[in-house]
Amino acid sequence: MTRPNILFMMADDHRHDAIGCAGDQRVATPHMDGLARDGVHCTAAHIMGGHSPAVCVPSRACMNTGRHCFAASSYFENFPELNVYQRAMRVPESNITMGQAFGAAGYHTFHTGKWHLDAASFNRSFKDGKAIFLGGMHDHWNTPVFDYDPSGAYPKEHQQLTDRHSTEQFSDAAVEFINNYQGKEPFFLSLCFTSPHDPRTAPDAFHQRYPAETIPLPANYLDEHPFDNGELRIRDENLAEHPRTAPSIRQHIADYYAMIEHQDHHMGRVLAALEAAGLADNTIVVYTGDHGLAVGQHGLLGKQNMYDHSVRIPLFLRGPGLNAGTRCSDMVYGYDLFPTLCQLCDIATPDTVQGRSFCSTLNGQNSGRDSIYSVYIDAMAMVKTAEHKLIRTYPRPDGQGCKRLQLFDLAKDPWELNDRIDDPHYAEIKAQLLTELKRWQTEVNDPLLAQTAQAAPA
Repeated sequence: MTRPNILFMMADDHRHDAIGCAGDQRVATPHMDGLARDGVHCTAAHIMGGHSPAVCVPSRACMNTGRHCFAASSYFENFPELNVYQRAMRVPESNITMGQAFGAAGYHTFHTGKWHLDAASFNRSFKDGKAIFLGGMHDHWNTPVFDYDPSGAYPKEHQQLTDRHSTEQFSDAAVEFINNYQGKEPFFLSLCFTSPHDPRTAPDAFHQRYPAETIPLPANYLDEHPFDNGELRIRDENLAEHPRTAPSIRQHIADYYAMIEHQDHHMGRVLAALEAAGLADNTIVVYTGDHGLAVGQHGLLGKQNMYDHSVRIPLFLRGPGLNAGTRCSDMVYGYDLFPTLCQLCDIATPDTVQGRSFCSTLNGQNSGRDSIYSVYIDAMAMVKTAEHKLIRTYPRPDGQGCKRLQLFDLAKDPWELNDRIDDPHYAEIKAQLLTELKRWQTEVNDPLLAQTAQAAPA
């Protein structure tokens, strides 16, 4: 039997619940909703965070290697010629990437859109591509892109600029690939958007659908975060004034929705191309994100925090062998996708992969994780179960941040509004989560473990 094709789509900054079928009826996402209707919606997918303020870098390294954030890149390795950002982007040659694994199994591997890791790992992962963006963020209307370079050099003089929106440009490349593909081998098509990341500049027609004055504020809207978490003045948090104002946050949310609907529109074009080419029935479609975004929740705008709006990601899978209309609430990591897709396509999972396949979850059996751990640089870490979450905030060497513990009863308080850390009724849960936090930090060799041993909550 012919192995299924893969269409792997990833967004940048798309929060898990800013989708119609995920509960936000204000934003129009008919094609994402269609993936949930015709496939599996994993509602508790998470990232592990990482050691870079540009959270997309460690998150994409994890996703593409199937490894946790302390092992996915060269961040903790000694490369004197590289700065910390370059080390975070470098994927060691010993880490087999998802594209490599599928290429070795006979797939034609093609990429368009954002990569945000090193060029060497890109060329190990793909043998074809168009409109490739190797950077992190840029003006959506003038994104510098490359055609595939077999040498892996990608010299600046080969960059191309167009006046098309990045979402349209990347989708056009994917549609063109689907329409023209004549290969006998299955394909692995990677389509990675730079949306809905700021600058949130969708075409005017989409912005007009979201008048700011009609946008409701989230239930956990705050003018300011209640304490210094160590990252209250980072770039993302300075996109709006301090303290926040309701009109400003409404405008940010409106622009965010416009970007999401615009992206959904172009995703629909790609899915329609699959259908028209007669490939839809034998293609596994994946849609996910690299991290979430606050956009006004908890007084925050960015993703440099441990609240669910930032560590949870959208995740949909549709295709052969997947039950339509399935909704899975088991907790999984984004980097669990790698071994899951390997199992779905009956190819060997590389020994370097640390993620766990959740194929049985996709068919209604529990194979999720009992707990999830996430970390943000040297500032904060969290551990959560299906019902509770503990966040530890650490004082930073530069004097920012503070010692703080927070505890949320997610089953009763999904907006993470009521801190239960000092509630005696939660004393046993607090002790259990602290033990689980230490277990995770020990297992992944988190440098914060040493601080944890010395720290006491304020």
